[in-house]
Amino acid sequence: MNQAPSAHPRFVAALSALGPLASPGGPPGEVEIRAFPEATRTAAQAARAIGCELSQIVKSLVFAADGEPVLVLMDGASRVDVRLVQAELGVRSVQRADAGLVREATGYAIGGVPPFGHVTDMRVLADRRLLDHEVVWAAAGTPHTVFALAPDALIAHARGSVVDVREQPADVS
Repeated sequence: MNQAPSAHPRFVAALSALGPLASPGGPPGEVEIRAFPEATRTAAQAARAIGCELSQIVKSLVFAADGEPVLVLMDGASRVDVRLVQAELGVRSVQRADAGLVREATGYAIGGVPPFGHVTDMRVLADRRLLDHEVVWAAAGTPHTVFALAPDALIAHARGSVVDVREQPADVS
């Protein structure tokens, strides 16, 4: 595995525990982890640094659903529709988690949350649009590191359910 020295150790351990994986186009057992001197805290920063489409970035977003943490994996060009998350989970209330809950549930700070390797086992919803790409990029546990993986493998390793929770653009008629 190509380990960048600045990838979060908990994430590297979680990635290693998955067994042989491969970045699309890479040799078997190799997952590309890239480190950047400038932060890739936002999807736009990450896409610019990597040189990929914004929609190839995976945002790992934590929400509180009736007080319980839930992870939503969303492409970088889209926003989460909390009403769709609420309906999918069958809960009364869904709101964006604050920085404290994000760190408590995942063990990572906002801007570096990977899609798996968290300190808490939580429900994971993955928006279907992630599957539109051959490869996607997600945070590797720090705001300076990312990794590439096929979206179906990423969702499987995150133990995510594929759902439609993307906010739809307003009609411009």
